Amino acid sequence: MKPLHLIAFLLFAQGVSAQSALHHAGNMQVHNGGPNRGLGLHTNFINNAVFDQSEGLVGFYGNTTIEVSGNTPAHLWDTEIMILDRVFLQNTLHVKNNVNFVDGNFLSPKDNQAVFLNFMDQGFFTGENDQSKVTGFAAINNRSFFSFPVGDNALLRPLTFESEGATPLAICAYFDENPATPSFLPQSLDTDRKVRDIGTISEREFWIFQSDVPAKVTISWNVGSGLALIPNATAESVIVVGWLKSSKQWVVLGNTAFSGDINQGFVTSDTFLPSDYAAITFGTIPLPTDTFAVNNPTLGNYFLSPNGDGVNDFLMIDNMDESPNNSLRIFNRFGQKVFEKINYTNEFRGDSNTGSLIMSQDIGLPEGVYYYLVTLDDLNLQYTGYLFLDR
Repeated sequence: MKPLHLIAFLLFAQGVSAQSALHHAGNMQVHNGGPNRGLGLHTNFINNAVFDQSEGLVGFYGNTTIEVSGNTPAHLWDTEIMILDRVFLQNTLHVKNNVNFVDGNFLSPKDNQAVFLNFMDQGFFTGENDQSKVTGFAAINNRSFFSFPVGDNALLRPLTFESEGATPLAICAYFDENPATPSFLPQSLDTDRKVRDIGTISEREFWIFQSDVPAKVTISWNVGSGLALIPNATAESVIVVGWLKSSKQWVVLGNTAFSGDINQGFVTSDTFLPSDYAAITFGTIPLPTDTFAVNNPTLGNYFLSPNGDGVNDFLMIDNMDESPNNSLRIFNRFGQKVFEKINYTNEFRGDSNTGSLIMSQDIGLPEGVYYYLVTLDDLNLQYTGYLFLDR
């Protein structure tokens, strides 16, 4: 057998021709020995026989696209990519040990989930970055935790999963496009087809993640994700949503953890069965259905201390004048109505004006928790909450 450095040189010489390729039909081995411990590919690789390397490096180098094809998937020990263009996988490539991302992307067909760069049982990767990653499908074997180094042509957009047990096979790819108009899927994942628990669905990006073991996923967003363009969206409102294959609609996959702000952050889903879903992406929880609640986010519970110090002396509900035809009713903890006012304008100061519990204006209602009901007839809205009366 020729020394490995000579083999690499001959392959480089072949690579100057656009039609050249290394055809493997059997009996080729790469051994781990000495400084030149591998095979450097500068041309296409056509594998038509068992190529199962238990040691050594098979690297992809050069200035133009290298295609990996053939009728038999190759099994490599170590591989690395240092290429100005990409390595196009037309056949699955299995890696047993390390994938070293230096420069250039591994690309597999995005319309074929059966072809991928596969990190086998102990496989791992190093050096992933915006310029070097997987821009098609990546896969793993027998793992319960993994972060897929996937992305688009310009950015690394990883997906991390944690499953309830080791999954024999899990695959993942990232798509920087609107799921409603996908280029590589046979159907539209219409962002208007969603359960009512979802407000807005991202039309910028999505992931495909398939596994037969229940898992949580973590995905991240950046400025390009466009979540800041969603009205009233916050980091807390971001959820993971998935296109459920059985009902053909987007459903909530949850938000068990999040970090960041609306321009950059990450979110972790609840546990779900990935293979039940065609895609996952970002969604938001619905906004309130009325502008009054949006403009008055503190509408809820109140504190009242009518002691004449000018602080919290009366119950003031902001912007009640938006609905001049309104009413306020207040009840004690026994459900007895103690105050009622049509067209309320901040009159309640802890005194009763109705029912059998009208107290002396000098004493007022006793200290405690009360329940209120606000009706805005002009806006056809109604709100309830509590107030604490302090004496």
